[in-house]
Amino acid sequence: MRKWLVGCTQPRRVAAMSVSRRVADEMDVVIGEEVGYSIRFEDCSGPRTVLKYLTDGMLLREAMADPLLQRYKVIILDEAHERTLSTDILFALLKGALSNRPDLKLVVMSATLEAETFQRYFIGAPLMKVPGRLHPVEIMYTKEPERDYLEGAIRTVVQIHMCEPPGDILVFLTGEEEIEEACRRINKELGDQVKVLPLYATLPQAMQQKIFDPAPEGGRKIVVSTNIAETSLTIDGIVYVVDPGFVKQKVYNPQTRGESFLVSPISKASALQRTGRAGRTRPGKCFRLYTEKSFNNDMRTQTHPEILRSNLADTVLTLAKMGICNLVSFDFMDPPAPETVMRALEVLNYLGALDDEGNLTRTGEMMSEFPLNPQMAKMLIVSPELNCSNEILSVSAMLSAPNCFLRPREAQKAADEAKARFAHIDGDHLTLLNVYNDFKQHNEDPNWCYDNFISYRAMKAADNVRQQLVRIMTRLNLKMCSSDFNSRDYYVNIRKAMLAGGSLRTHWRLLDRQG
Repeated sequence: MRKWLVGCTQPRRVAAMSVSRRVADEMDVVIGEEVGYSIRFEDCSGPRTVLKYLTDGMLLREAMADPLLQRYKVIILDEAHERTLSTDILFALLKGALSNRPDLKLVVMSATLEAETFQRYFIGAPLMKVPGRLHPVEIMYTKEPERDYLEGAIRTVVQIHMCEPPGDILVFLTGEEEIEEACRRINKELGDQVKVLPLYATLPQAMQQKIFDPAPEGGRKIVVSTNIAETSLTIDGIVYVVDPGFVKQKVYNPQTRGESFLVSPISKASALQRTGRAGRTRPGKCFRLYTEKSFNNDMRTQTHPEILRSNLADTVLTLAKMGICNLVSFDFMDPPAPETVMRALEVLNYLGALDDEGNLTRTGEMMSEFPLNPQMAKMLIVSPELNCSNEILSVSAMLSAPNCFLRPREAQKAADEAKARFAHIDGDHLTLLNVYNDFKQHNEDPNWCYDNFISYRAMKAADNVRQQLVRIMTRLNLKMCSSDFNSRDYYVNIRKAMLAGGSLRTHWRLLDRQG
């Protein structure tokens, strides 16, 4: 008998893992059995899985092999208002799949969705409104805009702790550096009276799980988080929310072909989601560190879709793999700028993934098999020709894992000196290669990592990624090889492979001349 799957997508890895574990606990089953999850480089599901949580990117990769997603009976796109790049592509693909599979059910879910837009896109799909069970939340604004939102957030947390009744606090900030600084300063101000916990995507999983621990007896828990706590995670006990009104977003400039993470104002939809965190278990308060006028007049209604501010090279390659080469007629909900699409086509053509007519080449087919960006995939494919595939695999794995270098505040100088011992004159890629090689030469010893301010978790993650990439290389009949370390060509070949991934063909000849 054929087993059908129910798939539920989440925009973030952390959410897919935490929600699946919570559902498995509530169903009293082992995670990975009836309930599982799938994220990049980690699949915790099996033949008995019926309910599968996965990132939208992983469902998109499944659609590359099976555009009709015939394993699934029901697909739930959760937190659709976040409009991630993969979610927008899935909208169009699933719209096409629905017309070919009458038995497939698609559920698009969000607490702050512009429902009418989605109804029009899915041609009059039924709308179901489920009333929330939110406790009343009192919203407070500042009289004047904050000059320094980090300073304002820390000051507000201290005031809440001193003046408000018991209840945990959730503070939203934009990134790891800000969060760690805020945690340090709050601990310095309030000491043992509170338990301060950071939360961001690259934090080790064991540290992330600590946010669910109850507050200490007679104390207060303070969670300082990026926007992953906005919708992806529910933390029991939160009564007070501090919202500075900013988020860090990825922005792509097609003219310079550069991506950057910029601190940007949030949307009204995000502000409402943040406010809702305070009313999950009892009446709460939300302290917005911006004026009511700014909320009403300056904030956009919804978050700007990621497809309008991203490099589309990976997306175009994915669509080409699925036989969709005419991007002009592709049914985007919000079509990207033509210049962004042209830049993506140019990059893929330079890399040899697309021919001059825009058709997928054999190289492009191989590149699409790797769960990496096109540049790194091309780097791996070229590396056997240059006799350095083992080294390029290690570099790619290290780039795909969290940052391996630790720099604790109390030992910054020692950490910098330790990092300098791995440094290579030709740049960060070869520095990472040195770290990985030393890690393996010391038999993956955690004590070696501790002594050298290297994250053992990051190194194990990189090693796991490398093993998976090796399996893909083997399946594609790409050989594992290395040049003699003492030969003149060892580092030259590695640099050539990296330049091939950068689509800078002309530099090959320059590199040859320079020797």
